[in-house]
Amino acid sequence: MADKAPAEKNAFSLNDRSAAIVERMIADEASLGLAVHRLANQAVIVDCGAHTIGSHEAGRLYAEACMGGLGDVRLRILDLDGWPTLGVELDVRQPLLACMGSQLAGWAIDVPAQADAPRFYALGSGPARALCRPEPIFDVISHREVARTAVLSVETWALPPEHAADWIAQGCCRLSAEGVYLLVAPTASLSGSVQVAARVVETALYKLYRLGFDLNRVMAASGSCPLAPVAGDDMTAVGRTNDGILYGGRVWLSVRCGDADIASVLDRLPSSASADHGEPFGRLYERACADFYRIDPSLFSPAELWITNVETGRTFHAGHLDPEIVRESFLG
Repeated sequence: MADKAPAEKNAFSLNDRSAAIVERMIADEASLGLAVHRLANQAVIVDCGAHTIGSHEAGRLYAEACMGGLGDVRLRILDLDGWPTLGVELDVRQPLLACMGSQLAGWAIDVPAQADAPRFYALGSGPARALCRPEPIFDVISHREVARTAVLSVETWALPPEHAADWIAQGCCRLSAEGVYLLVAPTASLSGSVQVAARVVETALYKLYRLGFDLNRVMAASGSCPLAPVAGDDMTAVGRTNDGILYGGRVWLSVRCGDADIASVLDRLPSSASADHGEPFGRLYERACADFYRIDPSLFSPAELWITNVETGRTFHAGHLDPEIVRESFLG
């Protein structure tokens, strides 16, 4: 595992970059299919699909906001072994910061119930995490975030209540709730399908992190992932979106390190390294009683990866696509 990264003066704010994207979404609320709510404490909730229709474009902007404005997301028609399907392509600048320091859903938002409001629980992703730095991954991230705003996304059907917005603001270096933007989209929504597919690079980087690879060595990243059709229930939606990454996701990384460092993790990197590989994720998820932590963690990775070492010019390849599993999951 890499040593802790030294503190570094940041040249920009992830949250302020993200907030600019969210303001564009708010300004185009009607055409994007959003519903914008300003709470009494002035926190802003942008409902991208929980109680409104949302859109693919809303999901695209949602994903870019989750990466602190350091990723460009596009919708494309992908070819999976002769089968055309809608998909997402993305290019990521500063992948460690964009994906691990911002996009990763790693902050457990657990707000106790109050007399007039229920408990609110969700996993938070987005650049607000860079303000509170709640997870061990921040030990290897040198960026120290300073911002006037905080942008957090939650993958849920429930809109955060006012006391949850206050709780989040306090966790973000004691910001005022007036500077908090909360993006909401359940997995089983147009926006949710896009933002999950756009996590294909994130899953590759997190797998590398768990394997002990120094993520500061990753210079650039791109990826593609089939876009799951919206499902009628959460269980099916989770299955479809994960199948898109596990069996149809591709990631290209440019790294600066020794070839031996890449070779030491290569075979364990793709989803096919897991004994659970080959079965649609929905079945695994159901057997695990909807508990991700009961599923082999080595499964969570893209299907195929290409890694170019910019120091030696050598390119490594691991994994393979399984179009039939994706097709069965999406259309079955």
